[in-house]
Amino acid sequence: MADDSSKPIGIFDSGIGGLTVVGELMKHLPNEDIVYFGDTGRFPYGVRSASVIQRFSRQNVRFLLMKKVKYIIVACNTASAQALDSIREDFDIPIMGVIEPGAKGALAMSKAGKIGVIGSTGTVASSSYTKAIHKLDERMEVFASATPLFVALAEEGYVDKPATKLIAEDYLLPLKEKGIDCLVLGCTHFPVLKDVIAEVMESRVYLVDSAEWTVKSVKDDLYKRKLLNSTNKPGVYQYFVSDTPDKFVQVGNRFLGKGVAPAKKIDIEKY
Repeated sequence: MADDSSKPIGIFDSGIGGLTVVGELMKHLPNEDIVYFGDTGRFPYGVRSASVIQRFSRQNVRFLLMKKVKYIIVACNTASAQALDSIREDFDIPIMGVIEPGAKGALAMSKAGKIGVIGSTGTVASSSYTKAIHKLDERMEVFASATPLFVALAEEGYVDKPATKLIAEDYLLPLKEKGIDCLVLGCTHFPVLKDVIAEVMESRVYLVDSAEWTVKSVKDDLYKRKLLNSTNKPGVYQYFVSDTPDKFVQVGNRFLGKGVAPAKKIDIEKY
């Protein structure tokens, strides 16, 4: 597959949060082209059944394959939990989710064996991170807590607001009292709030940014598969959504800290 190395990396998410993965890719793999699809018209996935999430994910993969991608990242915790195995069976292309890399990161950084996980209500209810961590080391104690308001706070840019600090304390202090030494940010929106989360948890708790650890895993996998882009040209980035492209760009600028190229609306139901 060496001839495929110059092709883009495809990423899909249920909405905007997956842009934190794009940001890490830009930082660590600046020569890679990226095609991003945000399913903003069907967001959120967490309220859907597994079969519907799998159908949406197959459509998303088919769209990215039309863009001649060499590799796909499922930058959505819900889709990673509910659809990753299914789409890996259905498509002959390497696919990486965000849960397994996050679990590996937690194991690598935890010294006390007490790991906290925060995520959407659906992600926490699925126990996906707990299962992934215990699959790697069943001795680990895992304490998971849903923090759904963090998604809206991240999208609205409420990063430095006093209200955000109060909500973070309300969500996180019970986890802090468990004596965790490692906290998995189990939603791709949450790295936007990393500073306030770190302030509440204090320095003794390591924050596992699942976007960061996912890109580490992707980089290693691309290297093993001889799919790393060896050119020195800067990456080209394309963005597609299923609805509200203007809002995607507006919120996306907050997530990336730089200008997001105009997003094109597509009819995902065609795929």
